[in-house]
Amino acid sequence: MTTVTDPTARATLKQQVQALKLHGLLAHWDELTDEALTYVAQWLAWETRERHQRGLQRRLRAAHIGRFKPLADFDWNWPTQCDRAAVTTLMQLDFITETANVILVGPNGVGKSMIAQNLAHQAVLHGHSALFVNAAHLLGDLAAQDGDNALRRRFTHYARPDLLVIDEIGYLSYGTRHADLLFEIINRRYERKPTLITTNRPFAEWGAVFPNAACVVSIVDRLVHHAEILVIEGESYRMREARERAARKASGKQRSRQPATKTVHCGDTPS
Repeated sequence: MTTVTDPTARATLKQQVQALKLHGLLAHWDELTDEALTYVAQWLAWETRERHQRGLQRRLRAAHIGRFKPLADFDWNWPTQCDRAAVTTLMQLDFITETANVILVGPNGVGKSMIAQNLAHQAVLHGHSALFVNAAHLLGDLAAQDGDNALRRRFTHYARPDLLVIDEIGYLSYGTRHADLLFEIINRRYERKPTLITTNRPFAEWGAVFPNAACVVSIVDRLVHHAEILVIEGESYRMREARERAARKASGKQRSRQPATKTVHCGDTPS
């Protein structure tokens, strides 16, 4: 173990101690010998790694991403339209620092949620906070709050993450109250923190998702301003996998029904 003697190294160690808020150690900093600082450097390395790991696990739990397929396992040849290069660029997370929204549009089962989950997971791995939530759950949660104070706390909850993913807007229809609640979330995050939306409907059809809601235009306007919009087309990947499972199952049954072949050798008398 090398003794810490370089003044720059000592200053760097002190900055680490300050960042970790080890006030007792700071109070006696000038009493530490070079040899003692060598051990302090090792302890700081252990503490920093442990805190990083605990922070990562905490952010992953809070993100509620759930199980998902890694992009490396995704069949990019399956969708008839999907800009792989654009998805790869999004995985670099520049849209977070640029406060740009991401909109994934396409029919059911083409991989929108899977891409969104991968982006949220990548964000957490790089130190950002994220929250993945189904649109029905988010709007139901907000609508169920009893009282203004409780509702304000939930607004803060959804406005806080560095990246908010709202999955599956458009699969259900909602009332005017729900549209107002969604507008409040989008408005609180507008030009402050990015929001990622997955939807099976183009924005022109959002009037059917929130019938008679006057704020739909305002929701869409704030979402598409500074946004990356990716359109994905194709047949449902889940339906493809279901057909493949059914085919394998049928093939297995067919083989089990085939009679065993008995081999008759030369000179044997068939029974």
